[in-house]
Formats: sequence, structure tokens, C-alpha cells
Amino acid sequence: MAQLRQPIGPTDRIRGNLEAPVHVVEYGDYQCPHCAMAHPVVNAILQQLGPNLCFAFRHFPLTEVHPLAEPAAESAEFAGDHGRFWEMHDGLFENQVRLGLPLMLSLAKVLRLPSTALQEVLATGKYRPKIQSDFMGGVRSGVNGTPAFFINGQRHNGSYAYEDLMFSIQESLQT
Repeated sequence: MAQLRQPIGPTDRIRGNLEAPVHVVEYGDYQCPHCAMAHPVVNAILQQLGPNLCFAFRHFPLTEVHPLAEPAAESAEFAGDHGRFWEMHDGLFENQVRLGLPLMLSLAKVLRLPSTALQEVLATGKYRPKIQSDFMGGVRSGVNGTPAFFINGQRHNGSYAYEDLMFSIQESLQT
């Protein structure tokens, strides 16, 4: 079974409690339709488990098949530097069918983020090193597609369906 090579750390975007008994890391791609389908599953699990779960999202843009995934990840990181990562993250997945620069700028406006600064970030690639670091951490951990989940450092080899993911998390709570 593949293991997570890079534990949750200070550069990760997390939801939940770092002291939680279960840590879940998702490697995802904002243009991946499977990641979009997993998104509400993850949110439901987070809501149900509350303080027992720490969730981290890491970027794994599959740019050859999803050319908008990297700019979307950069938009999320830009929002994160303004304390709005999760709002942008949710907005990108919830509006994936409209993914593109107009959506990213629209979300920035809704989140009251400076859209000209976002455009500059996208043009300069300011967040590409962070995204590349996430990607390479995934590669070292054996990630080769998205979404990929790790539960307490172990690769979740089941599906991202609620029942499968929750079962694996519940198992981790009992060990």
C-alpha cells in the first residue's frame, strides 16, 4: 500500500483540527470531473466527523488533459493568501462546467479579491512553485491520477463514494 511521503504541514490548506485523530489528504485537480464528484462527499464527511477529522487539499493538476487545472489552482492559492482559499476551492468545483478565466475572475469579485492582482498572479506564475511542490509530493507518494486520498498516511484504494471513503476513515478512527 502506498504511503504519504509528505505529512500535513504549514504550507497545506486544511479544514478541521490538526490534532484530530484522522488526517485525510486529497490530491486533486479542479478540472477533473471525478474530483468534482468527490467534492460534496468530502464536505459531507467533514460535516459529519467535525473535530475528529483534519482534511488537507493538495494540488495535482493533470495539465496535459486538464489545461485549466493549474490556473484554477493558482486562483485558489491566490485566494488562500487572502484568507479565502476554501471559498474559492468550493466555487471552482461547484462551477466546474464553467471553469475558465471568466469564472476565476467572477469568483474573485464575489470574494472581494482584487481581480487585477489575480490576473497578474496568473500571468507571472507566482504560485506555480507551491503547486509543483504539491504535485511532486503526490508523485513521490505514488499518485498517478485524481482524486487520490490518503488516510492517516496510507493510500485509500477504494472509491471516493461516500460509503467507501467513510468506511476507511471510520476504520482509522478505531485503530
